[in-house]
Amino acid sequence: MYQLLKKEGRAKRGRLETVHGVIETPVFMNVGTAAAIKGAVSTDDLRQIHTQVELSNTYHLHVRPGDQVIRQLGGLHRFMNWDRPILTDSGGFQVFSLAGLRKIKEEGVQFRSHIDGRKIFMGPEQSMQIQSNLASTIAMGFDECPSSVAEKSYIQSSVERTTRWLIRCKKELDRLNALPETLNPKQMLFGINQGGVYPDIRVEHAKQITEIDLDGYAIGGLAVGETHEEMYQILDTVVPYLPEEKPTYLMGVGTPANILEGVERGVDFFDCVYPSRNGRHGHVYTNYGKLNLFNAKYELDDRPIEEGCQCPACISYSRAYIRHLLKAKEMLGMRLCVLHNLWFYNTMMEEIREALDQGVFQAYKKDKLEKMASGDTGK
Repeated sequence: MYQLLKKEGRAKRGRLETVHGVIETPVFMNVGTAAAIKGAVSTDDLRQIHTQVELSNTYHLHVRPGDQVIRQLGGLHRFMNWDRPILTDSGGFQVFSLAGLRKIKEEGVQFRSHIDGRKIFMGPEQSMQIQSNLASTIAMGFDECPSSVAEKSYIQSSVERTTRWLIRCKKELDRLNALPETLNPKQMLFGINQGGVYPDIRVEHAKQITEIDLDGYAIGGLAVGETHEEMYQILDTVVPYLPEEKPTYLMGVGTPANILEGVERGVDFFDCVYPSRNGRHGHVYTNYGKLNLFNAKYELDDRPIEEGCQCPACISYSRAYIRHLLKAKEMLGMRLCVLHNLWFYNTMMEEIREALDQGVFQAYKKDKLEKMASGDTGK
């Protein structure tokens, strides 16, 4: 059940009630592809840094350890000791990212496992069955994410197939949710809008999937090679055609600036690997831009990553110490940087929600972007 609490322009402040707790939106989902955040971050850590939603990957968990294994162990929440909402993507993105290992047809997609080369078939029904076994809070419809540089004719036929697949997804998940042995009979389903950078295909697809009564609607196939300006234009075009009274999810996005621009255009949900991936490489976010802690100028810098930050890294450790850990290839260095970055993202989302509550989001966005662009971090 989604409740639209407030609007400022097209920006939405909402609340989604789920079987695993309430999600306050706009929200950034912390990405734990294989049921863990890369960088040795535990679910206890996620609670400490105010994570609302964890995101895991259907394809990767199906390959290893296997969704049947996770089902036998009580589902993903129990398996990874996380009692808050989990969203599982559908495996559709791997249709895009594993292009050399798959073959697409109407029934679904034939993969070769990136781990051992064994054949895997995944179609809409299989994706729903896997996600039902995982018992996530929100399941994503199985789609194809076509390349943004693909021919328009290919994207058109791909999107039409994704619509047919979504109808099959809903039918199968309805069936699974009605079974007495299903672990989470209240599993939600979000559909995915595709269409590359073609506004006409995007709008037509948005109209079609809106007719299928779903719990939320995502915009996929962005942040895969197009410019930020093209992405924002697609959002300007498509979001008005998605139901305002349902959550809107921009998949795989993005930078802090991307998120602020997405919120302004009516997006509720975001996810991205940037904060954890950048953290593992010593790149940390601050309100005044990004720092590379490998830089020599931090060798004797006894300040925290950011003054006033309340994350576990900044409360206890200096830039100099974290730099030493990174240079020495100690896991703790990566862990502290990832914790800081996820704290930064989660805190920014709290600030965005507060600004929307107070009706000052535009002023907040302007101030945040100006600060981050100033680069005033090395003093």
